[in-house]
Amino acid sequence: MYRYDEFDHAFVTERVEQFRDQVERRLSGELAEDAFKPLRLMNGVYLQLHAYMLRIAIPYGTLSSRQLRMLAHIARTYDRGYGHFTTRQNLQFNWPKLADIPDALADLASVEMHALQTSGNCIRNVTADHFAGAAADEIADPRPYAEILRQWSSVHPEFSFLPRKFKIAVTGAERDRAAIQVHDIGLHVKTNDKGEIGFAVYVGGGQGRTPMIAKLIRDFLPEEDLLSYTTAIVRVYNLHGRRDNKYKARIKILVHETGTEELTRQVEAEFAALKDTELKLPEKDVQSIAAYFAPPALPERAEGWENLARWKKADSGFSRWVQQNVQPHKNPDYGMVTISLKPIGGIPGDASDAQMDAIADLAEEYAFDEIRVSHEQNLILPHVALADLEAVYRGLVAINLAEANAGLITDIIACPGLDYCALANARSIPLAQEISRRFGDAERQAEIGELKIKISGCINACGHHHVGHIGLLGVEKKGAELYQITLGGSGDEHTSIGEIIGRGFEPDRVTDAIETIVDTYLGLRLDPSENFLAAYRRVGPQPFKTALYGSAAEAA
Repeated sequence: MYRYDEFDHAFVTERVEQFRDQVERRLSGELAEDAFKPLRLMNGVYLQLHAYMLRIAIPYGTLSSRQLRMLAHIARTYDRGYGHFTTRQNLQFNWPKLADIPDALADLASVEMHALQTSGNCIRNVTADHFAGAAADEIADPRPYAEILRQWSSVHPEFSFLPRKFKIAVTGAERDRAAIQVHDIGLHVKTNDKGEIGFAVYVGGGQGRTPMIAKLIRDFLPEEDLLSYTTAIVRVYNLHGRRDNKYKARIKILVHETGTEELTRQVEAEFAALKDTELKLPEKDVQSIAAYFAPPALPERAEGWENLARWKKADSGFSRWVQQNVQPHKNPDYGMVTISLKPIGGIPGDASDAQMDAIADLAEEYAFDEIRVSHEQNLILPHVALADLEAVYRGLVAINLAEANAGLITDIIACPGLDYCALANARSIPLAQEISRRFGDAERQAEIGELKIKISGCINACGHHHVGHIGLLGVEKKGAELYQITLGGSGDEHTSIGEIIGRGFEPDRVTDAIETIVDTYLGLRLDPSENFLAAYRRVGPQPFKTALYGSAAEAA
């Protein structure tokens, strides 16, 4: 992973001390909240429903054991003993005291972490495939490019006050595990017919109030032009994005109102002026950054195959976990382990300080000191020898994080919702817990197969409900919570926005509605190999509407 240089260290330390002074002036009354708000947002500090929230940047979702231990320390020392991993590959602390936040930021700085640009109208944390550098289907590790974009965008003087927040995602594999088509800019690493590395460039995706799928504006952008072309896109957006209405300020609206063809023309014109400037990436600089992300030397561990077969036969729980939570690695003697932060009845994405410490220990002993955060609110050990899977599993059982449900119906994405967020209209967490308990039986989950439920407590869509196979949106109607259901969404290489199925459901009826949807799917699928999304795309919404509402009129 990337290591700070002298400039990085000095810059982050200076920002911590600057914010410490700002906090002291706020606490003394010298700074009013209106004046303090833009300063705290620049340092990742929100004022939520009950307390301040600190959002920590985890660039492209990559952590070391040392860094995860520091997050555990901060949870213990400045919060209530846990943290919440988010869909942006960040970590949020929901209960810090404002007076303690500068000390927490100083602790973060000591392990090369910070909270800069995790909020505000700037370029946010650049995200990437959580299996980067390990996946068997990978063309190239996307993280060096994400790091180059992070360095370029950090406190960029031209792009620190954009019309609205701006999000970039990069994937380097055939499968899109970074949801690039619902980002402001999505980059797909690919090769041309000469074998040269470049990018397919998508622009104008996003969820929220007006969900849109990004448009492909460049099929192949040469590697050396990454920064100049990205600058051209953000510059066009900064110049022409709407500032008169925050609900129409994202680049997706600019693409929609301008038209893809005209926006592409403007970007290409700006790019032509930037193409041969200092923004062109020298090959030596790309190689220098890429060297930080060189894969670990993986010794041959062929004994793992025989051991694995024996362990699976002896322990059905371990066998289920391997089948569901371990994915093929580039090296056949290894696997990529998903640590589900979704124990049955638990809060999606939450991890206690003790759990974080234990995972750090497992990563250090069995996974070459690497941990990843996925946008699905789970943690990943990307390089684990098959011969060590049983030991890792036992370690996870001890901390109640060995749930074999990655990608299944209980692997639910949920935002903090009305329990924490001042913007939310409805609760997400209790609903996720109830659905998880209802479908917690391992055999039932296996029968249902791959099914992604995503829950947002408001239209801002932090829970990515628009791209859930089943999406739940909490709304407020006549002072009560109501949940709108969407079906058929997906955030992979075949991105789709879910369709609203009909009128909303009261909180105590939602789980029954999910059960009706699941039973309808099980009754109409061609065979067990046809997953929910495939079946829905084949038959459309009508069978589900009929099952839920009885008639089209009632669903209206």
